[in-house]
Amino acid sequence: MALTVASQKPMHQTHAVNEPGAVDADGHILEPPTLWEEYIDPAFRDRALRFRIDENGLEELEIDGRRSLMSRAGFPSTLGAMGAPDLPAMQKDPARTYLREAPFGSMDPSERIKVLDAENIDIAILYTTVGLLWEAEVEDPALSQAYTKAYNRWICEFCADEPRLAPTAHLSLTDPAAAARELERAVGEGAVGGYVAPFHHRGVPLGHPDNDAVFAAAQDLDVPLAIHPTFEPQWTKGTRMGTWENVKQLRLLASVAASDGVRQQFTTLFDYGVFDKFPRLKVVVLESGAGWIGYWLDRIDAVYGHTFIGQRVPLRHKPSDYFRERIWISADPDERMVPALAERYGVDRFLWASDFPHADHTPEYIHDLNELVAMFPHDDRRKFLGDNARALFKLG
Repeated sequence: MALTVASQKPMHQTHAVNEPGAVDADGHILEPPTLWEEYIDPAFRDRALRFRIDENGLEELEIDGRRSLMSRAGFPSTLGAMGAPDLPAMQKDPARTYLREAPFGSMDPSERIKVLDAENIDIAILYTTVGLLWEAEVEDPALSQAYTKAYNRWICEFCADEPRLAPTAHLSLTDPAAAARELERAVGEGAVGGYVAPFHHRGVPLGHPDNDAVFAAAQDLDVPLAIHPTFEPQWTKGTRMGTWENVKQLRLLASVAASDGVRQQFTTLFDYGVFDKFPRLKVVVLESGAGWIGYWLDRIDAVYGHTFIGQRVPLRHKPSDYFRERIWISADPDERMVPALAERYGVDRFLWASDFPHADHTPEYIHDLNELVAMFPHDDRRKFLGDNARALFKLG
């Protein structure tokens, strides 16, 4: 049995999806605080990720025996703060901890099923939360592989007795050959796909041949490979905005630019001709919105088809042709451009995601989702709402 933690909170107020057959293409869990200590290979146990209390009584992460630079001063308490209006106060209050603030359904599979039932959702495809944080601070490939393996062991156990919960494997490209082996191992334990971060500590683009082992494994296993936003090292942000004091004020910019890494790494797959080298590879673009994809494909299609650059890119077809065949993208429920994009590129390319239980979404997202689904032609609604994800991840 997987290590689980029952919620200290009752179920939050929920709302129901109007149409039947919904599949959440990108839900999250909150990992038990002791997961890495208990599931990591023994050789790395002294370097396991841990939750600690700092000198001010606030939670922080310990990563590889060192205080986290990016997840400290009470930040862990906010990781499940779905829609909370008082994040700064929560982070500064020692009484409001990661476990105490975790919402119902975020740490226990039976609770998550109750949430799905209340929201009229059939299946949730699950991704990590703490796993989105540590990779930016771990440069040792062996430790990165140990951390991902520990999490993947746990999430596959977490979902093993609940067919409505579908686990995905966290993969680290610090060692692509090891990541390929880990994907195979995790799929053997029940994972329906894998995901990678939108950065590499050595600055290697995602599409680079160094990563071919992972593409080959995903293709051979016939599982999708997703790109998901994570914390990133500060060097990935550049210095365009000057000092940290400036950057702290740019909250709206941060909210829309946080997924720039995903968009950029997605595009490197075309620059390196990945889809021609791996003609059965399936790629998923997650938690980056979907409205941008129309402009993006128009632009790279035009550059490919009408300029000298197209002669220097190792592609046999227009980028949008690959998108129509082997790329999927998840939309936020509040994106009103998606039905028009689905009409142009094919409704089969589009999924939706809740991001439960992270702070930038609330239980009210269901209302937005119902309005969005109603904007699709009747025959396309069930595809967008669930059937596309069922087919992609081979779900019952």
